Amino acid sequence: MSLLDEATEEFIFMNKTKVQSAYSGTKNEYSEGISIFGAMMLVSNTQTKIAEANGTKAIYDFSVDKSVFLDFHDVLKRKSDGVYFRITNNADSYQTPESASLNMRQYTAEEFTLPT
Repeated sequence: MSLLDEATEEFIFMNKTKVQSAYSGTKNEYSEGISIFGAMMLVSNTQTKIAEANGTKAIYDFSVDKSVFLDFHDVLKRKSDGVYFRITNNADSYQTPESASLNMRQYTAEEFTLPT
């Protein structure tokens, strides 16, 4: 078993639906969808520590199988502890080449609070 396999855990994709709000507008509601497996790792370098000290949310790298496609601002819930994460990039250029033996795609993410 590789280190990446050991770091992989279950995440639940949160489906977003627009619904009518009580104030004549719309709001987003989230419901649980499919499960995917990935490795969520906190990015810990000098630049991110400076950004966090200035009020930026913690930044994470989320590694998944190359067959998993996520979109900007998709929301995932980590099954083990119920923490929500929001994808903050499109991973078109963050994937291993076809010739690589490691078959993965990488996204950036931030912790997220579902709107109420």
